[in-house]
Amino acid sequence: MILGIETSCDETAAALVSADGEIRANVVASQADLHARFGGVVPEVASRRHLELVAPVVREALDTACLGLGDVDAVAVTQGPGLVGALLVGLSAAKAIAWARGLPLIPVDHLHGHVASLFLGSDPVDPPFLCLLATGGHTMLLDVHDHRSFTVLGETIDDAVGEAFDKGARLLGLGYPGGAALDRLAREGDAERFSFPVASVPGLDFSFSGVKTALLYAVRGLTPSELQRRRADLAASYQRALVRALVQRTEQATEAGGFDRIAVVGGVAANSELRAALAGAALAPLELCGDNAAMIASAARYVNPVPRPDYLALDAYASRQAA
Repeated sequence: MILGIETSCDETAAALVSADGEIRANVVASQADLHARFGGVVPEVASRRHLELVAPVVREALDTACLGLGDVDAVAVTQGPGLVGALLVGLSAAKAIAWARGLPLIPVDHLHGHVASLFLGSDPVDPPFLCLLATGGHTMLLDVHDHRSFTVLGETIDDAVGEAFDKGARLLGLGYPGGAALDRLAREGDAERFSFPVASVPGLDFSFSGVKTALLYAVRGLTPSELQRRRADLAASYQRALVRALVQRTEQATEAGGFDRIAVVGGVAANSELRAALAGAALAPLELCGDNAAMIASAARYVNPVPRPDYLALDAYASRQAA
C-alpha cells in the first residue's frame, strides 16, 4: 500500500493506492478560492496553505481508506517540477512520515505522475503510446516507452496551453481558475465567429503566446456592451483555436512516429472539446486530470524507492532541467 502526497502547486492532495493500481482513497483540497482574488497562484500563499492542509488531508485519506499508517508500505511524494516552496511542504511531510514509520520514500516526477494516471483502475492503459500532456504549466507530446520512462517529442516554447485557457478566461471576465468556466461558456457560442490563428513552429513544439495576444486585441476592440454580447463567441473561437493546435500536433506526431495509440492527460484533458476531438484516444478519467496524489502513488509503483536515511537529502526541483 502506497501513501501518495502531492503539493506541486495549489492542490494539497493525499491518496492510498495498492500495488495493483486500486485507488483506496484520493483526497484533494483545492486552494482555488484562496488565489482567485489575485487572478492566479501566489507561491508564498500556496506554500503556507499547504502547511495548514497537508496533515488533515493525509488523515482524511487514511480514514477514507479505513487504513492506518501501520498499513502503509511506502510513502510517495512529488519532488518536482512545480513551485519549490509548495513542493518542500509535501516533501518534508513525506520524509517525516517515512522516517517515523521506518518506511522507504519514493520521489516522483510530477509529469510522470500525470502519465501514470492512465495506469490506475480495472482497465489500465499499458505502454507504448503517444501521450499529449496538457496542464497549466506544461504542454508536451511524449513517447511513452514503458511504465517507467518516456521521451519528450515536442513541448511548448513559451506558454502552456492551460495557462492560455486561464488567461483567456480572465480577459473574458471569468475569473480564476478559468479553464472550466471558459469551456462552459464556449458551449453557448459560435466557434466560427472569430479567427484566432495559433503560431506554427518547427517540429512538434507548440506556441500559445500569440493567440493570447490575439484575444486581448479582440477584446480591446469591442465596447463593453459588445463584449458582453459576444463573450460566448469569443470563448468558443478561442477554445477552438487552442484545441485545434493540440489536435493537429498530436495527429502529426502520431503519423511521424507510427503510433497505434494516443492518450491525453493533465488538467486540460478535462476540456470537453478536446475530449470530443480526440474521442478515439485513451483519456485520463476526469477525476484524475487535475493534480492529485493517486497519480503520484501510481507512478511510484514504477520508481525505485530511496532507503532510509538516504531520502533525507532529497530536495525539490522547480523544473525537469533542474532535476
